[in-house]
Amino acid sequence: MSRWWKRLLPYTSLAILFVALALSSPSFLHVGNLATVLRQATVVTIIAIGTTLVMIAGEIDLSVGSLSALAGIYTALTLQHVAAVSVALAAGVVAGAALGMINGLITTRLYVPSFIATLGTMGIFRGWALLATHGVPVTNLPAGFGQVADGSLLGVLPYPVIALAASAAIAYYLLGHTRLGRYCYALGSNRSACVQSGIATRRYVLLIFVIAGGFTGLAGGIEASRLISGQPTAGLGYELDAIAAVVIGGGTLTGGEGSILGTIAGSFVMALIHNGTDLLGISPFVQEIIIGAVIVAVVGLDELRRVRLRRWEAAA
Repeated sequence: MSRWWKRLLPYTSLAILFVALALSSPSFLHVGNLATVLRQATVVTIIAIGTTLVMIAGEIDLSVGSLSALAGIYTALTLQHVAAVSVALAAGVVAGAALGMINGLITTRLYVPSFIATLGTMGIFRGWALLATHGVPVTNLPAGFGQVADGSLLGVLPYPVIALAASAAIAYYLLGHTRLGRYCYALGSNRSACVQSGIATRRYVLLIFVIAGGFTGLAGGIEASRLISGQPTAGLGYELDAIAAVVIGGGTLTGGEGSILGTIAGSFVMALIHNGTDLLGISPFVQEIIIGAVIVAVVGLDELRRVRLRRWEAAA
């Protein structure tokens, strides 16, 4: 029952929060507001999908905010030289994957714990973004670039939602139907057992960081489209939102647990918290307190569940 409750908690929380905001703010259910929530949540949700893979493997990535900003800058710079938006977005994905590889190499080849490695690259990537642009946003982009974030297919499906659905489908398939997915859970559950079983743990951890970087690069390109510029200061705080989405969605900081659907639900919980507090006139500073408290509460409850489960198993 404890495990089922943990699986259902993200969806239950999302439903309760949705109903509470609908009752608290008359403007919450307006189509325009819901569309805004959906579009704004897309970027963080795609980043959180990549973060899910990393955290299931027992690693952490604190650089995703800076990485998304740098990838968005390279998307914008590519668009200044190449008119095709698809090529520019692909360049952002490749840049994100390359930056993810840097995180993976530092973690697997230099044996630096991923927490410290990505804490360092968080500053490196942000400084790199500022250096590449001299602290000035990359502008003068084609007007059509904004359609990536604001346009929709046949006037019905927003392009960011299509990108989110594609990212979720790819990650879901990787986790549930490939060797990489099985090893991802195994790495987070018992790393030493993986080593003794002959699994090339460093290779798979590196690959996971590369894939996560690719997802973050795509999110950075969509963010650049939303701003119609490459902003070196974009993505501030995204690492906190991404980690919170994974934790709320059933993942753990110790690895071995998590799911793509749970992360998506957790990310939309975060998006509703941001949107709801704005509609209710709550200070942005209080929003940060609420998000931090949610993370502490979810992790604390999960640890209590683990302790009780161990005691029950010991008694049995």
